[in-house]
Amino acid sequence: MPTVRSLTRAAAAGAAVALTAFGAAAQAGAAPAGAAPATFTPADVAFMTGMIQHHTQALIMAGWAPSHGASAQVQTLCARIIVAQTDEIATMQRWLQDNKQPAADLHADSAESLHGMAGMAGMPGMDHAMMPGMLTPSQMGQLGAARGTQFDSLFLTYMIQHHQGAITMVDQLFATPGAFQDEVLYKIASDISADQTAEIDRMRKMLAALPPGGTSK
Repeated sequence: MPTVRSLTRAAAAGAAVALTAFGAAAQAGAAPAGAAPATFTPADVAFMTGMIQHHTQALIMAGWAPSHGASAQVQTLCARIIVAQTDEIATMQRWLQDNKQPAADLHADSAESLHGMAGMAGMPGMDHAMMPGMLTPSQMGQLGAARGTQFDSLFLTYMIQHHQGAITMVDQLFATPGAFQDEVLYKIASDISADQTAEIDRMRKMLAALPPGGTSK
């Protein structure tokens, strides 16, 4: 399984690829005369590329649970997130490769840290070089410094935000004319929306059950 450090370094590499995909989506025109119609659109490519970056940050967040004193319940949730989103990243990378599109490498070791990405703000389709719902460097710093019940509370709060952003990305793709037609993409996007909607409900209940100033149960 990729280490938290390697995932952090790879996030910026994913951002660069995401920016390329979003630029292509914004500038896409008609296919050349006589070319076979593609089964995917630039918006589909941008979604897959962006969601890899989005998932990468979730893996970093969840990977902190054991070392940050998370409760057993939160650690179990984090383990499930890591398994599910690692598998989804592999599927999305494979889809990009199969369609001859650039795919971010989670084992990249030359990219800048996620916390150094703020300088990419203002690029088309990007908000501080992040997808909807992604944590800012400040929020990542707060979560990274938290321990015990404070970590549980911040993790659940921020992961709810993160999941809501992923669902927004799916909704935006669904609303894009011509997109969402590829079978593999349709399945993974639908699964992300359904699974993360269910996890948001679960995390809200976990957050509400946290005793103020006490120890997570």
